[in-house]
Amino acid sequence: MNRTNHTNQTKQAKQTDQVKTPPSAFSYTAEDEEKRRGVRRMKITATSLLVLVALIYVLATWARNAGVSGWPGYVAAAAEAGMVGALADWFAVTALFRRPLGLPIPHTAIIPTKKDQLGASLGSFVGENFLSSDVVRARLHGLGIGARLGAWLAEPAHADRVTAELSTALRGALTVLRDADVQAVVGEAITRRAETAEIAPGVGKTLEKVVADGAHHRAVDLVCARGHDWLVRHQDSVMVAVQGGAPGWTPRFVDRKVGERVYKELLRFVTEMRDMPAHPARGALDRFLTDFAADLQADTDTRERVERLKSELVARPEVQDIIASAWSSVRAMIISAAEDERSELRLRARASLISLGNRLATDHRLRTKLDGWIEDAAVYVVTTYRAEITSLISDTVASWDADQTSRKIEAHIGRDLQFIRINGTVVGALAGLLIHTVSHALGG
Repeated sequence: MNRTNHTNQTKQAKQTDQVKTPPSAFSYTAEDEEKRRGVRRMKITATSLLVLVALIYVLATWARNAGVSGWPGYVAAAAEAGMVGALADWFAVTALFRRPLGLPIPHTAIIPTKKDQLGASLGSFVGENFLSSDVVRARLHGLGIGARLGAWLAEPAHADRVTAELSTALRGALTVLRDADVQAVVGEAITRRAETAEIAPGVGKTLEKVVADGAHHRAVDLVCARGHDWLVRHQDSVMVAVQGGAPGWTPRFVDRKVGERVYKELLRFVTEMRDMPAHPARGALDRFLTDFAADLQADTDTRERVERLKSELVARPEVQDIIASAWSSVRAMIISAAEDERSELRLRARASLISLGNRLATDHRLRTKLDGWIEDAAVYVVTTYRAEITSLISDTVASWDADQTSRKIEAHIGRDLQFIRINGTVVGALAGLLIHTVSHALGG
């Protein structure tokens, strides 16, 4: 029973490892297999050449032993050296990918056994020679990015393309954002700003400016006109209100007379305020607003009362709902403007891009400044994250399967390596022939 449970646990662990382990992107493919077939053909060619020189060596040696003088010695020496060169290069090429003849010879099967070290060395090489600040800065400076970008953006078609891409990105970003999250952030930011900023002095300065310029007169005119019209339409309501406030012991006709008198005086007062710009009540209102504006700026008690009123107003649910709903309106407005090719937003963005392109194309100082910013940013990235970039190389190489890596590399460069064997055979034969010739000449 325990054995069965142990077997099931082992299977589950293997299945879990298979699920967690992602497939390697560096795998042996059908295209690699096709290249490997080409390598095999070149191996056959190189090996056939080795067999050929071996056969020539046998025949030349047989002829020399049979008493033939002259050429057999030269041919045998050339063939012998060719075999040596072919075997030496075969060993060298084979040792890169596997152990020759399966023998545990030191410093063979270099790629499978030294894969991780090679990846680390490659990462260090890239970091030292490609990701140094001097190399990056010199390369970017030579590109002249500012001038190229300016010339490219100055073309209206390119500006249209960038504007369209920016609009798409903007719409995508606004679509991904959750309204509830943004509304919460916006509401909190506005509320915190409203609570920390004192509004009384600013309101006082604004009110003082409005009164000094007489900008409030239209509002007063509107209130007086609307008040007059309301009194005309609601005479009965005013009469009832006045009569309702009279003592119970007064006769009704007296209450009615008093109500009529109050109504007429109130209507006369409002009419005079409406029709007389120099009415004393208007002047009193101006003085009140002027004094109130001064108190908002200088009177501590008034400022504290305004701040308390502000806090109570901001904390009301209705105000919070308005603040939260502001994001929905802004979002809808931005998306609509981003989708409309003739919207003011896109037209202004396009015009700004073209203007920027023209300035970059003509303003040497601006180009130099932009190039400097790009160079500084690139240098900062490569110097700050050099270790992460190089570790990407070393870690990626370390994650490759050793056998697949060896087979894949051999499939890509093995054909050229077989030419080394062929060249070794030919060069060895020529060297052997030369050595035999010189030795024979010196000895003869």
